[in-house]
Amino acid sequence: MITLFRRFLLAGGPLLIGVWFLLPAGLERNALYAVVGALSVAANAVAARHWRSWPWALFAAGQACAVAGDLLWLYYENIAHIDPFPSPADGFYLAEYPLLTLALLLLSRRHRTADDHLARLDSTMLVAGLALPYWVLLIAPALAGGDSTLGTLIGLGYPLGDVLLLAGVVRLLLVAGTRNTSFRLITLAVLTLLTADVTFTFAENTTLGTMAFLASYLFWGVGALVPSAGSIGDPAPRPQVLTRRRLVVLTGAVLLSPGILIVQLLAGLEPSTWAVALTSAALFVLVVTRMAGMVRRLEEQAGQLEIQARRLDELARTDTLTGLPNRRTLDAQIVRDMDSTTARRTPFPVAMLDLDHFKRYNDTHGHQTGDDLLAGAARSWSLLLRDGDTLARYGGEEFVLLMPGRTEEDAARLLDRLRIATPDLQTFSAGLAVWDGTEPPDVLMRRADLALYAAKEAGRGRVVRAAPARPAAHPLQ
Repeated sequence: MITLFRRFLLAGGPLLIGVWFLLPAGLERNALYAVVGALSVAANAVAARHWRSWPWALFAAGQACAVAGDLLWLYYENIAHIDPFPSPADGFYLAEYPLLTLALLLLSRRHRTADDHLARLDSTMLVAGLALPYWVLLIAPALAGGDSTLGTLIGLGYPLGDVLLLAGVVRLLLVAGTRNTSFRLITLAVLTLLTADVTFTFAENTTLGTMAFLASYLFWGVGALVPSAGSIGDPAPRPQVLTRRRLVVLTGAVLLSPGILIVQLLAGLEPSTWAVALTSAALFVLVVTRMAGMVRRLEEQAGQLEIQARRLDELARTDTLTGLPNRRTLDAQIVRDMDSTTARRTPFPVAMLDLDHFKRYNDTHGHQTGDDLLAGAARSWSLLLRDGDTLARYGGEEFVLLMPGRTEEDAARLLDRLRIATPDLQTFSAGLAVWDGTEPPDVLMRRADLALYAAKEAGRGRVVRAAPARPAAHPLQ
C-alpha cells in the first residue's frame, strides 16, 4: 500500500500541480489545491500508523490543520464570497506551525548525543541571527500596519510561526543523526513552506507562493512514504565538531545583525536600533558560551589523552602477566639503585631467580596453569619484600630481584623465604651477586646469571652466591 501510494504521489503529484497551474482562478483551482494537501495528510497518517511514530502523527495533524484552513478559505472566497482574512481559516493555518515544530523537535531529541549541547548552542545562534530579518521585514511592519487588532495579531502570527518552524528545522539539521532520503525531503518541505510564506507576503502575484505551498505538501507526502521514513529519527552519533561549513553558516548568522544595520543606514532608512542591539548582545553571549564549551571540551580531551598516555607508559613499563616491572623498567631501576647505594655507601645485592622445571610443569598442567604459577609466584614473593626492593620479570620463568641497602646475608635469607613462599610446592634456583661499586650493570647481571646456572647444575632449589667481581684490567702505561 505504501509503495503504491508513494508511486502515485511521485507520478501524480507534479501532474496535479501542473493542472492547478493551468486552471483559472476559482472554485476548481482551490479545490484541487485542497486535494493535494489532503494527499499529504493521508501520506503522513499512513506513515504514523505504519511506523507507530509520534512525529509523523504530528506532521499529519499539522498538515490537516493547513488543509482545514484551505477548505475554509475556499468556502469564504468561492461560496460565501467574503474576505477570508481575518477568519477562522487563519486559526487553522497558525495551528500548523507549533504542531510541525513539535514533530521536528521530537525527531531531534532522538538524535541526542553527549555533544548535544553544542548543537543546541549552534541552532540558537543561527535562529537568533535569522530571526532579526523576520523582525525587520515582517514582524515590525505587521505591528505597525494592521487595519484592526485582530488583523494585526493574525498578521503577526505568520512570521512568528515561521521563526518557530525555522527553530525546529535548524535544530534538526544541526544535531547528529541519520541523513537519509526521508530526512532530506522533510527538510526540503519545511524550507519550501518557509519560502512560500515569505514569497506570499512580498510578491504581488501569489501564484509563485501558492505553488511553493503545493510543492511543500508534495515533499512532505513523499518523505513520509519512502522506506527510510522509519529510520529518520534513529540516532547516528558523530562528533559535533565545528566544521568549515558550520563555521561559515554561523559567521553569516552573526554578521546579519550589523549587516542589516549597515544596509538601513546606506539606504537612508530608519535603523532598527533596539532590535539590532538586543540581537547583537544575545549573539555575543551565545558565541562566548560556545567558545567556553569548546575550551572545556579541549581540556577534557587533553585530560583523556594524558590518562591514556599514562596508561600506555605504564603498559610499556609493566609485564602484563605478572604486573611486575618489565626488563625495560629493570634496566632503568638498576642504574638508579647503583647511584643511591653509592651515595649512601650501602651494599647492593642482585639476585636472578628461575623457576625449576617450569617447562615440565607447563607440559603437565597446561600453559594457562603455567601462567597462573608465574602470576601467583610474583604476588607471593612481592608480599615478603620491603620498600626499596624491586622484583621484575626478566623473561620467561626468570625474575630479577634488586635489594639495595641489604647485606649479602640478609639478601640470602630473603631468597630462602621466597623459595618457601613459591606456590604449588614449586621451587626456584637463584644466583646472588653483590655489586662491587664500579662494575657496569651488564657485568653485575652476568655474574648473577652465572651463579644461577651454578645453582641449577648443583641440583636446583637452592641459592648460589656469585664469585667476587674481577678487578678491571688496565692498559700498560
